[in-house]
Amino acid sequence: MGSGSGAGAGQSENIITRRLRFLATCLAGAVVLGWSIWGFYAAASNSSSSPLEIWRKKKKKPIRVYMDGCFDMMHYGHCNALRQARALGDQLVVGVVSDAEITANKGPPVTPLQERMIMVQAVKWVDEVIPDAPYAITEEFMKKLFEEYDIDYIIHGDDPCILPDGTDAYALAKKAGRYKQIKRTEGVSSTDIVGRMLLCVRERSVSDNTHHSSLQRQFSHGHSQKFEDGASAGGTRISHFLPTSRRIVQFSNGKGPRPDARIIYIDGAFDLFHAGHVEILRVARGLGDFLLVGIHTDQTVRL
Repeated sequence: MGSGSGAGAGQSENIITRRLRFLATCLAGAVVLGWSIWGFYAAASNSSSSPLEIWRKKKKKPIRVYMDGCFDMMHYGHCNALRQARALGDQLVVGVVSDAEITANKGPPVTPLQERMIMVQAVKWVDEVIPDAPYAITEEFMKKLFEEYDIDYIIHGDDPCILPDGTDAYALAKKAGRYKQIKRTEGVSSTDIVGRMLLCVRERSVSDNTHHSSLQRQFSHGHSQKFEDGASAGGTRISHFLPTSRRIVQFSNGKGPRPDARIIYIDGAFDLFHAGHVEILRVARGLGDFLLVGIHTDQTVRL
């Protein structure tokens, strides 16, 4: 009996000891956790930021890039530049230069600011648009981009942008180490488009002259010996743009209609694509789930 009682007492002491150790461990853990939470809130209080704001700051910040331009008589070269700029960051902010700034630096624009804004906003790679942007990156505007718009890099093509005084429009951005460059799209420019328009007018004025009757067609397709060197007498170049499969894929979103989608079809020449074209496509898209656009061939447009 005595030995049995001693064994039972020993087991009871072991159980009590284990429980005390467990409680001590829990208490120590609670103390550590409490100090950690207190330290977290103390840090949040000292930094005048809430715990949620601190957590957000730890998340990866999206890279925001800025690109500006006149975007006058907007063409696929502009769109390709915006595509390349967007690929350098997570969000693309585009500055559209004011009418007054364009007039002072290049001459009056063909399309006014409001129409140019509509064109730029319609491009799928653009996340935000700044109206009345300056032609050159000034110290004040660059500070505004960095502080108000949270811009990380300023983007421009590899073609030089020289101001009337001979200085580089992006010199300050380059000096700040916040400048990135993209490749200019060869084969098109607003100047080229104006040249083609002038050739169309010239063709009409000499329509009775069989020697010049196919001038515009030769210019468009590059068949004339006069233009084989890439420039006409007036300095307007032939368009060498080739819509290759690779280029089409770059511009495509790769999406097709759902099996139950309501498909809307619209076609047109869409020559000298402008804000009116953008609006009619927007309205057409609103009539269904998927918009399919047909583009007339050059031969059809000439008829």
